[in-house]
Amino acid sequence: MKIVHVSQPVTAGVAAVVLDLAVAQRDRGWSVTVVCPPSGWLATSARGLGIDVRGWRATRSPGPGAIAETVRLHRLLADLRPEVVHLHSSKAGLAGRVALRGSRPTVFQPHLWSFETARGPLRWASAAWERVASRWTDLVVCVSDDELAAGQEAGITAAAEVVCNGVDTTKFSPGDRAAARRHLGLPEQAPIAVCLGRLAELKGQDQLLSAWPDILRRLPDAKLVLAGDGPMGAVWRERHPVATHSSVRWSGHADDSAAFYTAADVVVLPSRAEGMALVPLEAMACARSVVAFDVGGIRQSIADAGAVLPPGDLGLLADAVAARLADPELARCEGERGRRRAELSFDRSRMTDQLAVLVDKLTSTERIR
Repeated sequence: MKIVHVSQPVTAGVAAVVLDLAVAQRDRGWSVTVVCPPSGWLATSARGLGIDVRGWRATRSPGPGAIAETVRLHRLLADLRPEVVHLHSSKAGLAGRVALRGSRPTVFQPHLWSFETARGPLRWASAAWERVASRWTDLVVCVSDDELAAGQEAGITAAAEVVCNGVDTTKFSPGDRAAARRHLGLPEQAPIAVCLGRLAELKGQDQLLSAWPDILRRLPDAKLVLAGDGPMGAVWRERHPVATHSSVRWSGHADDSAAFYTAADVVVLPSRAEGMALVPLEAMACARSVVAFDVGGIRQSIADAGAVLPPGDLGLLADAVAARLADPELARCEGERGRRRAELSFDRSRMTDQLAVLVDKLTSTERIR
């Protein structure tokens, strides 16, 4: 099997899934190449693990350079001559399907449909593009039931399967909270909420900041740790009224994400939209309670391992976070349930095995044709 994964972005959850798939498929004996922008976490990590990487200059968002990006990708794929091309996220999905136009078996994994984050006419245009691109898509892989339903509601007709995201349940596992706090320089006794993720409007850290004063009124010694960086980081640190409060710590990029989960009493995901976020799965694998808004894939992920709240309800967000910071036994029980869920339903090997079966089936069908 010769498979090429094409990805832009090159950081955070999408990149982590691409790398997991590439390594697992390489270990199966497949010939695997990752095509992505040449600098960044994904390219560096893949090369370090012995995966073939080809540089593709492409920005994260659509723009005037999209035509040139598509031409470059067409040349790369013509040179590689893969049996299957697996496109990840909206930019690769756009450029890859225009470049290939059905000439090779094509898998598209949106990791959150582009039209779910667009507004106004752009939302309509994004959905219309996905309907057109269905003719050049042999298989859509959705990361949650919610994502599949959103695609079907938008009129996308390509064959589709749900393969939930998975995490490394050996790397992300229950650990010593006090030791993790010492390692990160956090107070050992304070109630701590952790929010880990890219600092972007979609991820909604500003909503958690807005709810934080209500939590502090009930638990004056509580601490909020924001781990990650991103385009809205500087804006929020400058402009949000709570950003400089002594209870709020901006930790920047988190190389050791497992340590942040382990240090937490509760992990919070205040996202405005998701496909199926890795943060709740990683937190549950570390046996930590999770509080999140009910956006794509969240209810399917968390179930009874935390609180799933109506999107944007800051009052309920404050209630749920404060309840778990004030009641360690509640948080502990939810964390234990989360660990069991992660082991049974969201282990990385389950995800990679399911994808391998689907790709095998796709290529077998093509050979018969």
